[in-house]
Amino acid sequence: MTKSVLVTGGAGYIGSHTCKALAQAGYRPITLDNMVYGHDWAVRWGPFEKADTRKPDKVLRVIERYKPVAVIHFAAFAYVGESVSDPQKYYNNNVVGTLGLLDAMLQAGMDKLIFSSTCATYGVPTSGTIQESHTQIPINPYGQSKKMVEQILRDFDSAYDFRAIALRYFNAAGADPDCEIGEDHDPETHLIPLVLDAASGRRPDITIFGNDYDTPDGTCIRDYVHVNDLADAHAKALGHLLDGGPSGAFNLGTGTGSSVREILDVAESVTGRDIAAIEGPRRAGDPPSLVAAPGRAKDVLGWEAKLSDIETIIRTSWAWHRAHFGQ
Repeated sequence: MTKSVLVTGGAGYIGSHTCKALAQAGYRPITLDNMVYGHDWAVRWGPFEKADTRKPDKVLRVIERYKPVAVIHFAAFAYVGESVSDPQKYYNNNVVGTLGLLDAMLQAGMDKLIFSSTCATYGVPTSGTIQESHTQIPINPYGQSKKMVEQILRDFDSAYDFRAIALRYFNAAGADPDCEIGEDHDPETHLIPLVLDAASGRRPDITIFGNDYDTPDGTCIRDYVHVNDLADAHAKALGHLLDGGPSGAFNLGTGTGSSVREILDVAESVTGRDIAAIEGPRRAGDPPSLVAAPGRAKDVLGWEAKLSDIETIIRTSWAWHRAHFGQ
């Protein structure tokens, strides 16, 4: 009998790619999404239930209907700037929403969850590459909300023998190589789709925020990880929990950083188009470099990035961008 897995936020970017990976691994993904940012076209590999995690009674009915063996929890708001201007929205959705989901899970006797966390829980790094043991001092409410949920999950583990894996993504990027799904946010804030918007003429140019950082070319460095690699990590974390593995937190990255200028150079090469760039001032709170130390995920989960070289990330993004937006 095929095992069902409840995927909250499964109509979103990383959630939908994970649903596809779960289906390919022999699971039945059940997407639960309130569709504030989700897409109908992204739900393709299993049943869909429209619900909000802040309504535990509705979540419980979904759990009772499908009897999933575990939950993968993506549902969250994720715009850093908006979290600063409207923190109530973020704590209500990301923290209260998680508590609603956990309430329903406890009522149903469920005890396994994989949580979509973030490197934003670390704040400004104090070392070159970031280990999971790095201090967590978020500098915005979005990162703080994710850190709060990680603490809640540790407390649930201690009190209820509730096992949870927190996956701390670095910069999610890329698109399904089959071009069935990809990145489409509104508003879009991620660098690579914005760069491709400029390449396709959907926007006139791209702004480089800061050119005087202490990096080789003066622009920010980030650790980009392909969304399919992230999806694979969730499938491996699920197997870890189903095999009786303990709770834990894991970085998902490559251990290699790419600068904004490097992204622009590769994008021009892949697309064959000139991309206009404007140099602007630094954005408040942008660290010079964010790069993961991903060894723990390899050692414990057997995961490592396979599609996360920048050329592959941008090539798959560009194929999706042209197919989806018709540019």
